[in-house]
Amino acid sequence: MQCSALASGSSGNCLYIECGDDALLIDAGLSKREILSRLQGAGGSAENIRGILVTHEHIDHIRGAYALARHLKVPIYATGGTLYEIARCRGTGAISIDLVRCRWQERLEIGNFFIEAFPASHDAREPCGFRISGNGTVLGCCTDTGVITTEMGECLSGCNLLVLESNHCPDMLRTGPYPEMLKRRIRSRRGHLSNPDAAAFIRSCCTDLDRIMLVHLSEVNNTPEKALASAKEGAGLFAGDLDIAVASNPGPDPGWPRRIRL
Repeated sequence: MQCSALASGSSGNCLYIECGDDALLIDAGLSKREILSRLQGAGGSAENIRGILVTHEHIDHIRGAYALARHLKVPIYATGGTLYEIARCRGTGAISIDLVRCRWQERLEIGNFFIEAFPASHDAREPCGFRISGNGTVLGCCTDTGVITTEMGECLSGCNLLVLESNHCPDMLRTGPYPEMLKRRIRSRRGHLSNPDAAAFIRSCCTDLDRIMLVHLSEVNNTPEKALASAKEGAGLFAGDLDIAVASNPGPDPGWPRRIRL
């Protein structure tokens, strides 16, 4: 199994996961055209995509989901609350793609993948993360959550690869330009995970992990260097045994897109 971050941050999010001849997208927060272009740049195959998993209905996660699913002729998989919001955004017209509901503690089989959704803590209708198994490896994806609950931690235990939000540095958020109401939302239990909170979770599970990808970094209230240093501090003595990558939205960095192989 391997994972590529095609986009990560407040301007858009999209992960591409391969296992054998099958692939999935998690979220599609850019336009259809941009996702397909970045997928080609990452060496991925649109023809292998079997479905689009959506974590929640915020625009930076669903902007291109409907158009892309229709173009690829694949279903969108999400919780009932998220599917309701996707359908509502389409208006009263006919839905021309398959919408498949993910239920807690039920496993879906999609090609070479086994998918389990678990609840996240975010200000959306029914947000979730995903535990994805295939080819003897396990990927856990947990983004857009204000906290890591005990239930979430149990769902992410035993993963080989952890895709984890590390959204903001608390000091940068506190002194930054955002209005106080937005700062409170980001800091809340239904907001976004801070660098120290991400590090604390890494500390609790790092003995099981091989690789970590830090995602959904704020472009205003964080830096890749701060997120990486915090994650390494959380891993402590195990930091040298972990491959920790940071996915921030593309700029001049020639290392984009981020790609991790298991």
